[in-house]
Amino acid sequence: MRQQVSLLPDGRRLHLQDGPIDLVIEAFGRSAEVQAAYYAAILRFQTVLDELCSELSLLRMPGGPDTPMPTGTIATRMATAVAPYAERIFITPMAAVAGAVAEEILEAMTSAAKLSKAYVNDGGDIALHLAPGERFVVGMIDRPDRPSLFGTATLDSSDSVGGMATSGWRGRSFSLGIADAVTVLARRAAMADAAATVIANAVDLPGHPKIHRVPARSISPDSDLGDRPVTKFVEELSAEDIRCALDQGAAVSEHLRSEGLIHSAALLLQGETRIVTTNELISSVAGCRELSRSLAHA
Repeated sequence: MRQQVSLLPDGRRLHLQDGPIDLVIEAFGRSAEVQAAYYAAILRFQTVLDELCSELSLLRMPGGPDTPMPTGTIATRMATAVAPYAERIFITPMAAVAGAVAEEILEAMTSAAKLSKAYVNDGGDIALHLAPGERFVVGMIDRPDRPSLFGTATLDSSDSVGGMATSGWRGRSFSLGIADAVTVLARRAAMADAAATVIANAVDLPGHPKIHRVPARSISPDSDLGDRPVTKFVEELSAEDIRCALDQGAAVSEHLRSEGLIHSAALLLQGETRIVTTNELISSVAGCRELSRSLAHA
């Protein structure tokens, strides 16, 4: 069997891995319901990678009115998530792949079982389920390559936040911008994933001599970004440069929030944070490293 399926050592969380897809799942509720949810997740996961690979060439094409719509469920989630941006900027459905996968697996779980809460974490892009009256406290990290928590978000079922995603030049995916990390909360995980990519790209100082970029294709020949320059390294910037770059990202975040595409965003660049939020969901917390049951967001 190609997929790897196991319970993690804590006995609570389920680990599913297939090629580049690596999920950590936790469900809360009666034991029989949790077992049913995990079985549904395993069953749905069996064909996810094959489904995506069957439409990969289409999913690497820039979104837009002339681009054919994919047919797969997850691929459709991806294309729908990037559609609001496609006529304004270059973006492909791959910008939402992790969030869309997490969303699909979570939907399979909640359709099969009655859960008080659950999450599917796909490499740091997280789909969330909260039954009425439930809440999650989630932690946000400042650098995916050297994680430490810089803040938290307290999510209540009434907030209608179903997804959380992070993007930045230090992460596992390429970025056109210079943010160390941009974490976004949105109605759905695929929406959060796409928006985090867009905002992280906007945190930028075009042409700055301390920002080193290379064509995406030189690092990954099959990248959907082709020869577009992606950030390879950022030297130490001045306080004014940091402020300017964060201002640009915050402006885009505010615009997306006004359009209803995101709920909140936290932008981090070289130790400086900018928060765009509703109802103070996100807060910087000095002692957040002591959180014991948070979802560490990578």
